[in-house]
Amino acid sequence: MTQPDLQQWAKTSLGFFPTPLHELNNFSALYPEYRVFIKRDDLTGLATGGNKTRKLEYLIGDAVARGADTIITAGAQQSNHCRQTAAACAMKGLKCHLLLGGDQPQTYTGNLLLSHLLGANIHFTGENRKGEDIQPLMEKLRQAGDNPYEVPYGGSNLTGAMGFVEAAGELQQQLREQDLTIDYIFFASSSGAMQAGLMLGMELYGLEAGLMPVNIDKEELDGSKLEKHMQALHKEGKKKLALKDPDKPVTMPLIQDFDQAGYGVVTQNETRAIQQLARHEGIILDPVYTARAFYGMMHYLANGLLKKQANVLFWHTGGIPATMHYAKELTGN
Repeated sequence: MTQPDLQQWAKTSLGFFPTPLHELNNFSALYPEYRVFIKRDDLTGLATGGNKTRKLEYLIGDAVARGADTIITAGAQQSNHCRQTAAACAMKGLKCHLLLGGDQPQTYTGNLLLSHLLGANIHFTGENRKGEDIQPLMEKLRQAGDNPYEVPYGGSNLTGAMGFVEAAGELQQQLREQDLTIDYIFFASSSGAMQAGLMLGMELYGLEAGLMPVNIDKEELDGSKLEKHMQALHKEGKKKLALKDPDKPVTMPLIQDFDQAGYGVVTQNETRAIQQLARHEGIILDPVYTARAFYGMMHYLANGLLKKQANVLFWHTGGIPATMHYAKELTGN
């Protein structure tokens, strides 16, 4: 699909697109008043896949265009974003530095293990997991002769958001090909660029659906609430894309009913969601992001909180390696 509206951004190829869109027939049968579909960004192909591939195609593209030879980003030890960033750097011949919260564990598992295998330089940063320590490392690397490029926490700036502006166009094309309409789109919302990008892309490509983003992390991003961060991205994006009324205030939908346990805390809700999708469809969710969002969708379906006979889409954002890290929580053993 040609997308001339996005040509002002550099881009590099990292994944396999479009990702599949299909109906969850067995799962839908559990909720006979609805049809449930899934968008499979767990199949983007970058070191087990995930939605961050879309953001990184633009972020790494921008880094290469600027002559960078080193990428720095940050996250939790089981960060899907960091694992995919390490893989993108391996593909493009870039050095990679990951600043990961917490202390160095005796055994590397899940995403942390994969980031190590992918050749990333890993720095453990204690309580700081959202990039608070990036700037000192940037300066140190510059003094050593490197040309570093910062990829923000979650890849969540406007450059990263362009991956989901493009994704909205991809989804619109698939819906046309399948002669299908979608009434609601559920997904995990954590660092904000996916949601802001989807909102921009829906306007750009004329895609109409109700966004149902399930909040994952209660902590603030860069000292501000997630909604404000997304509003700023959305406003900046509307100006860059020459969309109408860029200064008009916009409300950011965000479902905050399922994040009480906190980031990365696996509860019976997440376990139930993982088991239900796995045992009915053979599809695996991750316990931190997609399982929390999928449980939120299950709650809405089970309680009839969506209009009857609606077509509901779940956007699977990947994260499967983290499931292996949470084996004890998921099995009780």
